[in-house]
Amino acid sequence: MRGVADKGTDVKLASLKHGRDGRLVVVSDDLAWYADAGAIAPTLQAALDDWEDAAPRLAALAEDVNHEAIPRERFHERDAASPLPRAYQWADGSAYVNHVALVRQARNAEMPESFWHDPLMYQGGSDAFLGPRDPIPLGDPAWGCDMEAEVVVVTGDVPAGIDPVAARGKILLVGLTNDVSLRGLIPAELAKGFGFFQSKPSSAMSPVFVTPDALGARWKDGKLHGVLSVDLNGKPLGRADAGVDMTFDFGALIAHAAKTRNLGAGTIIGSGTVSNRDVDGGPGRPIAEGGLGYSCLAEVRTVETIRQGEPKTPFMQKGDTVRIWMDDDHHHSIFGAIEQTVA
Repeated sequence: MRGVADKGTDVKLASLKHGRDGRLVVVSDDLAWYADAGAIAPTLQAALDDWEDAAPRLAALAEDVNHEAIPRERFHERDAASPLPRAYQWADGSAYVNHVALVRQARNAEMPESFWHDPLMYQGGSDAFLGPRDPIPLGDPAWGCDMEAEVVVVTGDVPAGIDPVAARGKILLVGLTNDVSLRGLIPAELAKGFGFFQSKPSSAMSPVFVTPDALGARWKDGKLHGVLSVDLNGKPLGRADAGVDMTFDFGALIAHAAKTRNLGAGTIIGSGTVSNRDVDGGPGRPIAEGGLGYSCLAEVRTVETIRQGEPKTPFMQKGDTVRIWMDDDHHHSIFGAIEQTVA
């Protein structure tokens, strides 16, 4: 049973900045308060390594925090590191095939039929994630700094060859990420035939990761349902629904990653850029035109190329700020907000 999410485990977890791996805390449902979880596990990775024992104890602590049954302290998202400041593995998929199709359409490249039934995935750098309020370092504006708003899950131990439906049961935590991309470096790297490296610097994770049980009806069939909000410099950029147009659910992505290898507890799997089709099946429209907008600038520029013949929107420059979050039905933030300024 190790690595399988327990039913009734309703917990929100964060890591306050402390050393390399942070200090594990349990956060209240409204993200206003926290209690130290050190007596259960000093770090989130330690909790994931012994989830069968740690999960019910963390859930009990969460109940005490929410009912003010124990001393608690104010939770400030600015004090949080990424919940896993570093991880054994970070693999990012491309579950929203609409995004892939648009990017290829803009450069008149045919999309292989296999993309609809065989997920794309790359292995990213996981040795140092940025905190949710950390600046995005950019050495050269010509590198083409872009945000990518995505959903992530954290797994327990996953055996090689797992079935996609069974893989859903290995999901322990859910969160958000800003998967930073340097678009100006991508073409030359891909041309070498060895994949991303320099073009994919450190990503940032949401201040809080939550168990699937804490999401209620928003978590269904291995997908997170709800509007993923993205603002750029205080203006709405994206309002796509993460549960719509997701070709591959997280069970399928995990099974893809585990086809030939075991996955260790604490593996992070990303959804890829969240992307919705327009209501007419077209490439999508800006929010100002009544559309759902976009979760990255590459897609903005792609749609501009399709509609106008060339991109108009620049990539992020020094001083630009991106904010990524998801609200519940009562307009309360579920995971906290990623808010980063390009430095």
